[in-house]
Amino acid sequence: MKPYAEYTPSGIPWLGNIPAHWHRKRLRDCIEGCSNGIWGEDPDGEGDDMPVIRVADFDRRRRVVDRYETVRKIDHSQRVGRTLEQGDLLIEKSGGGEQQPVGMVIEYLRSDAAVCSNFVARMPPREGAISRFLVYLHAYFYASKVTGISVKQTTGIQNLDSGAYLSNTCYLPSPLEQQAIADYLDTETARIDTLIREKEELIELLREAQAAKVSDLISGDSLPGKPSGNSWAPHLPTGWELKKLKHLGQVRSGLAKGKDSGDKDTVELPYLRVANVQDGHLDLREILTIPVELGSVERYSLLAGDVLMNEGGDYDKVGRGAVWTGEISPCLHQNHVFAVRPTDPDLSEWLAAVTRTRYAKFYFMNNAKQSTNLASISQSNVKELPVLLPPKDTRDKLLRQLQTEEAELNDLIAHTNEEIVLLHELRAATIADAVLGRIDVRH
Repeated sequence: MKPYAEYTPSGIPWLGNIPAHWHRKRLRDCIEGCSNGIWGEDPDGEGDDMPVIRVADFDRRRRVVDRYETVRKIDHSQRVGRTLEQGDLLIEKSGGGEQQPVGMVIEYLRSDAAVCSNFVARMPPREGAISRFLVYLHAYFYASKVTGISVKQTTGIQNLDSGAYLSNTCYLPSPLEQQAIADYLDTETARIDTLIREKEELIELLREAQAAKVSDLISGDSLPGKPSGNSWAPHLPTGWELKKLKHLGQVRSGLAKGKDSGDKDTVELPYLRVANVQDGHLDLREILTIPVELGSVERYSLLAGDVLMNEGGDYDKVGRGAVWTGEISPCLHQNHVFAVRPTDPDLSEWLAAVTRTRYAKFYFMNNAKQSTNLASISQSNVKELPVLLPPKDTRDKLLRQLQTEEAELNDLIAHTNEEIVLLHELRAATIADAVLGRIDVRH
């Protein structure tokens, strides 16, 4: 794409030079207003059923709302000035977090009337401003962190100062040119998004290949053998044993949070929770601390070689495990994380690998109890986990093979993730070049 023939300085460093025929405005000049949404819940209220658009309904990748989940009775007084029309812009005013800052702007694409929730505000585009162009313009502001300057943090919630944010300077071409830019970006971002989805699907396939490889090697699925008589691990490879976890080590429960220690002396120590125990590895980027009685430190302290297994969480998190290698000392474990201390320290890596097999995951899922959207498994059920156990030399050989093949797959996953990051950067740069007039897309 070629640049425009003539540019003029904007006087704003992060905007740079702007096509000479574009018009200087403020973001608020492009909209009819910024009206807040509906507060509170009134299931018995009077009025007609109407969709209520929440931040959760935002399609953050496509920057649109084309579906909703919440319907409430909205009376006439609440609807005045708040009823959405197709093409309205919606801005996220409250919520967000470090990984997902507040201030995203999307377009309402549905034809049926709706209202916003209290965390969302309605911004109807003014005559001469094309909705889709404005969405991309706000996307540039959001990606370049301009939005964040107008965000305030209160009690764990981010709140956007919409007045300050909408005072930012922008430049608009004619409506016809805005539409050309929006059409160009619709095509280009869709192409990039397709590539991103394909990369993400590739990562899923690679992870499935990893899971299949773990089961094939650690369960001995492809080896000759005989029926085990156990419904969870029905195939017993020749020369292997089938033992219960409780016969291979001690299953230890962890420290409960919020325990009243009374007058006993306590000490604040780091501990591991479910978020730290991933499938086959530990995530130690965020380690919290917990008070523990001095007399209980040894009881709940981890030792190198302990195999950590999650007691609760989502179904896919129950039972997943990894080996503790003593990165932090001392370090405790919460009651939602079991620590299995093998009788033979040489079994640690094997037991951790067993937790990743299909048969072990199936065992954990079927023996877990569901409550309030979370699952948990009892200590007694963990002790009964069947463990397929080959001779030591076979065990070591299989673990080495698994390590080698997983390293290759992990390299592919890391490389693909790097490509996804570059594609996201390309998407942001493509939007910036078009809405700031760095390239002329009219032809």
